[in-house]
Amino acid sequence: MTQSQIRAILARNLESVQARIARAAERSGRSGADICLIVVTKYVTPQIIPELVALGCLNLGESRPQELWRKAEASRHLSIHWHLVGPLQRNKVRRTVPLVELIHSVDSLRLLEAIEHTAQQLGTSVDVLLEVNISGEKAKHGFAFAEMPQVVAELRHYPHVRVRGLMGMAGLEGGAAVWRKQFASLRQLRDDLSSFCPPGVVLHQLSMGMSGDFEVAIEEGATMVRLGTVLFEGLPPECFVHE
Repeated sequence: MTQSQIRAILARNLESVQARIARAAERSGRSGADICLIVVTKYVTPQIIPELVALGCLNLGESRPQELWRKAEASRHLSIHWHLVGPLQRNKVRRTVPLVELIHSVDSLRLLEAIEHTAQQLGTSVDVLLEVNISGEKAKHGFAFAEMPQVVAELRHYPHVRVRGLMGMAGLEGGAAVWRKQFASLRQLRDDLSSFCPPGVVLHQLSMGMSGDFEVAIEEGATMVRLGTVLFEGLPPECFVHE
């Protein structure tokens, strides 16, 4: 398949997804322009990235730090805003921080401490989201709901970490009704926490919604959606990473 054919498939998928985002945003009283689309490139090869950029997709996400490093290096000549949307180990913080626009997946105070230490050493600030385990599944990362008031109270100790909002992943089971309840619970938590945030902490962003549930997430207040599979449907096998 030629590059022009690949770009045509991506353009078609992107147009369809953007229309779905716009309709879901309208149902929540907003505009599609209010929703930031993070294209998660974990399943595709680095060769797809220039095609995405050519289509105007500049916010790209990776789930694994090592893969983010690899793709950021391969596309360093492009104007990309990289997002880490998966778990971050403390020993990978220093190499990751200079590359990312936003870390979505801060799930412990120890990780916050590591990011603060690195940012201080580098003389910079790092934008992050706090990940909350909205499904309650043991396999999922994130703070428990009950922890969050104390976590927010502790944020004053991390002046080089700029907390911009919350992130959550819906459970694998239950369908739209359960997802809606989980996404709504994260929005409500954000609203509750916003009333007593330390100076400099703003919880404007809600990163929630993936390929199977993003419309429900937008209806419940998502400001960022993390989409991969739905954008790459129809691409040939050589476009995908085979592990």
